[in-house]
Amino acid sequence: MVRDILVAIEQNIPSFSKGQRQIGRYILENYDKAAFMTASKLGKTVSVSESTVVRFASELGYDGYPGMQKALQDMIRNKLTSIQRFEVSEDRIGTGDVLDKVMHSDIEKIRMTMEEIDRLDFTASVDAILKANRIYIAGARSAMTIAGFLAFYFNMIFDNVVHVQTTSMTDMFESMFRMKEGDVVIAASFPRYSKRTVRAARFARDRGATVIAITDSESSPLVPLAHHRLIAKSDMASFVDSLVAPLSLCNALIVALGRKKPKEVSENFEFLEQVWSDYEIYGVADEN
Repeated sequence: MVRDILVAIEQNIPSFSKGQRQIGRYILENYDKAAFMTASKLGKTVSVSESTVVRFASELGYDGYPGMQKALQDMIRNKLTSIQRFEVSEDRIGTGDVLDKVMHSDIEKIRMTMEEIDRLDFTASVDAILKANRIYIAGARSAMTIAGFLAFYFNMIFDNVVHVQTTSMTDMFESMFRMKEGDVVIAASFPRYSKRTVRAARFARDRGATVIAITDSESSPLVPLAHHRLIAKSDMASFVDSLVAPLSLCNALIVALGRKKPKEVSENFEFLEQVWSDYEIYGVADEN
């Protein structure tokens, strides 16, 4: 349901029951925290039953509480400041085992990504990359990790990879000015979405290149610009971007591409192994 949920709550407050008004007022004042609460926790916070929270979501037109929660999360995902993210995560993690909660959260994001990713878009992305004249890879801020990881392994498979520099707008467009139809750009961005990466995707689209977006949801600003969308769940762990599911998706993409070019990959690694040995790139463990 695409609409401003806060406006909907404000408009409907007069018709709500007493308990529902308490929920509505809390969400309006604390939407950044409410978006990540379970129905049970939200009910306890405002002193109403969990069933009242569920009915509240239905009154707003959502098919259950998860639908309303997702609408809240999508609305604020790219608006939370680092301080707000830290405060929200402190509430979510509480005083429990941080290692356990964070790792289980990451496991859940990989599971959700597996269930929801569009297999046809994944296959189409692989085919587009294989056919590309040039492959551009762009990602700013924390998504530079994704871009660098892809560029590192893509360079071992292809000889037409351009790692787009996104440290400044000038560097970015200088890295991309030769882009044209027949090229592919892989643009990675997660909340809070980088304007530089979005502009890189828009530039690529305007130049006739195929845009592959690696992002977290259909509400990402990269999605309208993309020909193919690879959605990987990325939720916050405190002020830290969780990139576990996106990196797992990248692993799958690299493996799928390598399986399509087995001869080239084998030859490239034979050469690289010789170079690594000749120039002592890697240390050798002491056998004694």
